[in-house]
Amino acid sequence: MITPNIDQLAKRGIKFNQVFAQQAVCGPSRTSLLTSRRPDTTFTYDQHTFWRTFAGNFRTLPQHFKESGYYTVSVGKVFHPGKASNMTDDYPYSWSQEPYHPSTQQYKMAKVCPSPDGKLHMNLVCPVKVDSQPESTLPDIQSMQYARDFLKHFATTYDSENCVKPFFLAVGFHKPHIPLKFPLEYLDLYPLSSVSLAPDPRYPSDMPPVAWNPWMDLRKRDDVKNYKVSFPYGELPEKFQREIRQGYFASISYMDDLVGQLLGTLEETGFASNTLVVFLGDHGWSLGEHQEWSKFSNFEVALRVPLLISIPHITDLIDGFRQPFSYVPVMRNTFEKENNSTVALKESYREVNELVELVDLYPTLAELAEIPLVPLCPLISNETDFCTEGSSLKPLIDKAVYATTSLEDSISWKSAVFSQYPRPSVQPMKISDSPELNDIHIMGYTMRTDKYRYTEWMDFDPKTLKANWTSVHAQELYLHEDDPLEDHNKAGFREYKKLVANLSKQLREGWRAELPKVQ
Repeated sequence: MITPNIDQLAKRGIKFNQVFAQQAVCGPSRTSLLTSRRPDTTFTYDQHTFWRTFAGNFRTLPQHFKESGYYTVSVGKVFHPGKASNMTDDYPYSWSQEPYHPSTQQYKMAKVCPSPDGKLHMNLVCPVKVDSQPESTLPDIQSMQYARDFLKHFATTYDSENCVKPFFLAVGFHKPHIPLKFPLEYLDLYPLSSVSLAPDPRYPSDMPPVAWNPWMDLRKRDDVKNYKVSFPYGELPEKFQREIRQGYFASISYMDDLVGQLLGTLEETGFASNTLVVFLGDHGWSLGEHQEWSKFSNFEVALRVPLLISIPHITDLIDGFRQPFSYVPVMRNTFEKENNSTVALKESYREVNELVELVDLYPTLAELAEIPLVPLCPLISNETDFCTEGSSLKPLIDKAVYATTSLEDSISWKSAVFSQYPRPSVQPMKISDSPELNDIHIMGYTMRTDKYRYTEWMDFDPKTLKANWTSVHAQELYLHEDDPLEDHNKAGFREYKKLVANLSKQLREGWRAELPKVQ
């Protein structure tokens, strides 16, 4: 993947390698990470439920910074827009000013993609000439420009004490979310002849049907419709699979260029020397693995996410000197191959390999910014406005930065992380990917340990919002040392019966039993 600017950020920060979302779909995942509560606490399993009115008046991550004296700004997709954030992106609770959304996002479902027939279509893969698009721009370009303008303006703004007011700026780029709409030239970075299929592009024989994601969001797109793929298990043609993967990779490089421009402006305005920078995703995405596409599942490829944290004067020092950010134009530099500084980036990552969850981010940032620490939530926390169901990553950061060996002596880190996904039924339906709350009758709970992924799919009552742990429809067990792609479900094998029983018990004990324990 060609991402020189994200690589640069990784060099100046810490790269967390085992980070997992709590649900592999935008709204529930974003609500979870921004409240530091899990879906069974926010009751947000779909894109239509607002936690404040349905679960509790929980203080969010940006709200905590706002109430601690920060000026908080939302640009692009931060909260999931629409009903999941009360049609306001949780303004004014979380934000000091009205959130910004790019005007061209309205064309997400529009026929704006040039196609071989000479007409415009609503395609999945949509490389474009930017100046030919509505408003002659794209959503993420607009968001990047708005964020850069904010930084430039804020650099000249002082409070009554003539001190720069602290800010919390959240910039949500849409790419590589579908449609895969990006400037045409980024295709040149990934010649189709060099793009392979997924390493495991076939439906695994032992996958239970309830685990299947029929990728209905892709089926709505005109270029996908052209292939008349049967529901639910039909395969896309191999050439088109490669084109999707090519478009996804190109979208990431396009987004990387925008990240670089934003980091360059952060440096130019003087803010980079005292600003924490976090880069993350809200869920993963299947690119043909298991014959699946999109998110909407409990597999590793849908749940695992990137996370980088850069701390000025701590993670960005080389020989005692802070290394500034600089914008690396992706298209201009790629064909020169990587210069020495880029090669150096890849050789000097600080990495954390412990298991991490997105609910851990909120308490981590509070501790790093030295604002009030976030207490652990009580067992029933719907009446508790300020608490976390995660753990601060500060001990792991200290270990990575200072190369300490004392972490194991003072703290026992969590040995499992937890996620979940709802389904309307055991067999795939056209609403299986994104069932609304009243249609959820199955809940799949999954647990990732260092060696295993274990999942149980069970009955769920949408009225009581409770799972029936005695009515399990399917189990999945994947041995990550031998099967990192999760292709061979061992749950039904006699030789793993004891292991399944132990993992089932651990899954039922849940996340509280896995909290880090101070010795």
